[in-house]
Amino acid sequence: MRLFGTDGIRGRINRHPMKPENVLRIGMAAAIVLRKEQHGRNMVLIGKDTRLSGYMIESALTSGICSMGMNVTLVGPLPTPGIAFLARTLRIDAGIVISASHNPFQDNGIKFFSHEGFKLPDPVEKRIEELVADESLERYRPPGEEVGKAFRLDDATGRYIEYIKSTLRKGMTFEGMKVVVDCANGAAYKTTPWLLRELGAEVVSIHDRPNGMNINLACGSVDMSGMQRAVIEHKADAGIAHDGDGDRTLFCDEKGRFVDGDQVMGMCAADMQAAGRLRGGTVVATVMSNLGLEKFLERRGIGLVRTKVGDRYVVERMLDGGFNLGGEQSGHIVFLDFNTTGDGPITAVQVLSLMKDSNASLSRLASKVRLFPQVLMNVEVEKRQDIRAIPEIEEAVKKAEGRLDGRGRVLVRASGTEPKIRVMLEGEDQKLITRLGRDIAKVIREKMQQG
Repeated sequence: MRLFGTDGIRGRINRHPMKPENVLRIGMAAAIVLRKEQHGRNMVLIGKDTRLSGYMIESALTSGICSMGMNVTLVGPLPTPGIAFLARTLRIDAGIVISASHNPFQDNGIKFFSHEGFKLPDPVEKRIEELVADESLERYRPPGEEVGKAFRLDDATGRYIEYIKSTLRKGMTFEGMKVVVDCANGAAYKTTPWLLRELGAEVVSIHDRPNGMNINLACGSVDMSGMQRAVIEHKADAGIAHDGDGDRTLFCDEKGRFVDGDQVMGMCAADMQAAGRLRGGTVVATVMSNLGLEKFLERRGIGLVRTKVGDRYVVERMLDGGFNLGGEQSGHIVFLDFNTTGDGPITAVQVLSLMKDSNASLSRLASKVRLFPQVLMNVEVEKRQDIRAIPEIEEAVKKAEGRLDGRGRVLVRASGTEPKIRVMLEGEDQKLITRLGRDIAKVIREKMQQG
């Protein structure tokens, strides 16, 4: 059975694959695969977000890994990009994050980073899957005197914050800026407010009191309304919203208006190009990124390369092409000069520093990237199927494309992390694309339920 999706292993807690006995086997299998590479210190770093189930998953993973003779360093709650950074800089064999990102607290997940800070390639994930399913997995266990130990790193958050500060030009401060930070009651609840305060900003921190069950609950990047209200109420210069594991950042400007990942990529790309820092004169984004971003970059002589949805595919293409800026509309922004994955806190300081250096408001910067109207609908299904094998869905998509007549896009795809079919349309006419999207969603519900 397949375990890995586009962003690691994920599911409802106490159900397959996120049952503790299965997580134990995942830890055992991962230790076997990762130890064979023999490039580090026989050590795995484990961090997590703030979900109640994180304790259970952490214990099961640690037990599985140590039973196979590898050691574990625990850092507790820390944003996903912090784990990638520490795995790389501490020369540890691998990093593991226990998180289901933007999902509700009832879900949890496991994602792996290599000793270089990148997500594991497909063949390595496949080998872990094979070993988890191997009934004789226990044969790899070493003698008792060779089992691993578990340690704790107490200053992980401080190390990560100091590194983020080092990515800014010398002397940069955010003094005179007021910022609202919505921590989503997640992994960044300490990191980003602490970071921005140390850089001189006045910080209004909200949704920063995790209780194990309130992560992503009507807050953070999944619901930015509270942050938008707080920006208006406190007359802040910007609002920053993370998801549960802190690898995403979305914004609102000083007027409370939403600023998405496409606009962030556009404004940062233009600035980097002007400074001669945009390698290859190209941005890497996914098929979900707005046509408005493409047109904005085109007018400035900047190329846009599209990939499948998932920041891992963005990073792979960036590495292949030698590019240093990419990301997703959802707020996963990858500054490859600074980190190996989407990094919410780094994205936050890069945007604030752009505002400071250009002496421009976020509304002014974001307004230059004019986005096409876009509709995104999520259709829940009982099980994943190949939508290309259902002719009625293909016919509905072709009909919508005909109505748009080249003045928009239609994209229908299965979610890589949830049992949902995602329907995206963009075009000049909001009412038209909404109607066409509903028509496609109706066909999906009818045909997928029959399946």
